[in-house]
Amino acid sequence: MENLNLTRNLTMLTDFYEITMANGYFKNNHKDTVAYFDMFYRRVPDGGGFVIMAGVEQLVDYLSNLKFTDEDIEYLRSKNFGEDFLDYLANFKFSCDVWAIPEGTPVFPGEPIVKVKGPVIQAQFIETMILLCINHQSLIATKANRIARAAQGRAVMEFGSRRAQGADGAIYGARASYIAGCSGTACTITDEKYGVPALGTMAHSWIQLFDSELEAFTAYAKEYPDSCTLLVDTYNVLKSGVPNAIKVFDEVLKPLGKRPKGIRIDSGDITYLSRKARKMLDEAGYPDCGIVASNSLDEYIIRDMLIQGAKVDSFGVGERLITAMSCPVLGGVYKLCGVEKNGEIIPKIKLSENVQKITVPGSKKVFRLYDKETGKAAADLITLMDEEIDESQPYELFDPDFTWKRKTITDFTARELLEPLFIGGKCVFEKKPIKEIRDYCLAQVDTLWDEVTRFENPHNYYVDLSQPLWDLKQKLLRENGKK
Repeated sequence: MENLNLTRNLTMLTDFYEITMANGYFKNNHKDTVAYFDMFYRRVPDGGGFVIMAGVEQLVDYLSNLKFTDEDIEYLRSKNFGEDFLDYLANFKFSCDVWAIPEGTPVFPGEPIVKVKGPVIQAQFIETMILLCINHQSLIATKANRIARAAQGRAVMEFGSRRAQGADGAIYGARASYIAGCSGTACTITDEKYGVPALGTMAHSWIQLFDSELEAFTAYAKEYPDSCTLLVDTYNVLKSGVPNAIKVFDEVLKPLGKRPKGIRIDSGDITYLSRKARKMLDEAGYPDCGIVASNSLDEYIIRDMLIQGAKVDSFGVGERLITAMSCPVLGGVYKLCGVEKNGEIIPKIKLSENVQKITVPGSKKVFRLYDKETGKAAADLITLMDEEIDESQPYELFDPDFTWKRKTITDFTARELLEPLFIGGKCVFEKKPIKEIRDYCLAQVDTLWDEVTRFENPHNYYVDLSQPLWDLKQKLLRENGKK
């Protein structure tokens, strides 16, 4: 796995107010004040039940290479920052502790998915890239997982590079898509750099270039007899494309002892066309020839196609996946939740007229509680940093908003979700093969009840606060509400 960010310095990819605040902290003798920040999100895209965590590896790459170049310092000098602050930046050394929930984990609104502790200048400065890395890839991974689940075990190929928002959108979007369940990508560089399988056959231009469709199919089959998938909708799927494909299978592949891999339909009423094509292929002796569907697909279209009896074995999904077109923003935020004074954590809270924007104070842990009998996730629990969960004892959960809703769970396993990435600025994160991350993701989604994973009106998965954390929040609400 290669770090694409090594060829460019992204330290200055930050909101300008991070720099003005850093200068202000420096001038007001707060450069060494230890602060605690949480990243979390408030709403699941597309009205879904959960988000797939992704982008952690790229965040680690960024944090591992933070440095201000001479050009950066000169630029900031032109913005009239003082020499003492510029000298601090020129000698910058990252020293924060950073934790994150592992890539591929389903995560839920309101819970910390990245946590940072460190000198406030540093912890504040990295806000933009934390949000950029995690928001983007988690958004695309979530959409990809929805599409993969809609396909009901059929392969989904990510085909969206040419419609992505820029090179990073294509590369990292393909990476996130694979983590969340896609079988591969059309984006070749993502295979080269990250090991996501590159897939693809031909475009309509290949067919058009030759004097006839049959000639185009013949040339392709001779060149790629072991992986022959033919695009059959350039002229007419049923009158020309499928008959010519069958002719090539008979006259080119069969004499070589080869079997066709598939045909692809990229336009028209694919449900109808796939049923007719399936019948034609079966009657010609090719029941093992797969049918690939593409053309502006998403989870809803795929679901409806299968309900209506489409004979499709795999899907190529482009623009609606790589851009998460139906809901193209994951609104993750990064909020201060505490500062240290004389070795003690002073919890901080943000109030708002919008109740959803009130934050949860203090340094925290996140636990996922699994039912031992079913293996299913029962709830997530946010606690204060010094709390532990005794699995041998019953534990009472309660809704943090409607506190009369209570449930006592027994016979459960508690798993702490946040894992360390950096300790004192030293990277302790170990990169994993992307296939391993993908397998982990699919296994974790399987721990969710079907009611949580449905597309419309999913069951609300509970993210509860421990009693001590809830008490602390209420205390700060009372105290700060009087100011």
